[in-house]
Amino acid sequence: MTESNMRKRLLDTKMVPVPSTSIVPERDVDKRPVLETRHLGIEFGGLRAVEDFNIAVGPTEICGLIGPNGAGKTTVFNLLTKVYQPTTGTVLINGKDTSGMSTEQANRMGIARTFQNIRLFGNMTVEDNVRIGLHNQIKYGMFSGILRLPSFWSGEKRQHQKAMELLSIFGMQDMADVKAGSLPYGAQRRLEILRALATNPSLLLLDEPAAGMNPHETEELMKTIIRIRDQFQIAVMLIEHDMNLVMGICEGICVLNYGRIIAKGTPEEIQRNPVVIEAYLGSQKKEGDA
Repeated sequence: MTESNMRKRLLDTKMVPVPSTSIVPERDVDKRPVLETRHLGIEFGGLRAVEDFNIAVGPTEICGLIGPNGAGKTTVFNLLTKVYQPTTGTVLINGKDTSGMSTEQANRMGIARTFQNIRLFGNMTVEDNVRIGLHNQIKYGMFSGILRLPSFWSGEKRQHQKAMELLSIFGMQDMADVKAGSLPYGAQRRLEILRALATNPSLLLLDEPAAGMNPHETEELMKTIIRIRDQFQIAVMLIEHDMNLVMGICEGICVLNYGRIIAKGTPEEIQRNPVVIEAYLGSQKKEGDA
């Protein structure tokens, strides 16, 4: 084929839109998704725990991942954060493929999370737990730390200021010197969120953040999640069983059942989706059935 014929063939090629079932907030439509998964899946001993999971999350979106117990929601979070390596598919963070990366590398790419079961360093202070999250922002080197050079002390000062700034989000500055393990349950939940936020993520994953909280604490948490999104201009994706929280703050919702997506949409669309209702409540028996 001559060069002119090749060029003509290229010019004759028509570009067409690629269909997508993903939705993002209108304000994010012209921006690259912070998270994109393509045909993501994992098997455990031949059992498909997650299959063909496709989603896009806008860079300032608050997104909910919901579904019945055992649907595979936490497994999805483990795949996104590289706790598990997928059997199939791809995870893109800010457009970059995370294939083969470790959890730490994925965190450096901009993804941070909390866990269903709180994982704090109970014998360390509240401030020190937050400062652990700041580890990837340390600017001084090993020798500066050993010799206590000026760069070490200036770095320590910056970390203290940053930790206190983060603690102020939940009004926890006065608890900075308290041991994390002695905090009430709700305060430990909040501290874990702050530690994740300290890693400077572009996507924050929250695994049942309202678990164990009373209605007042849950309402405050809802306001704080919105504040975090607005103040830090990041995306938040959460797993939660409290539907008042999910429907109150999530812009897009993805519903998972038996490891597969069964619905995606706005809160209003999800609430009236018959497939979602059946997944949560089960098929209604016909009148006259035993």
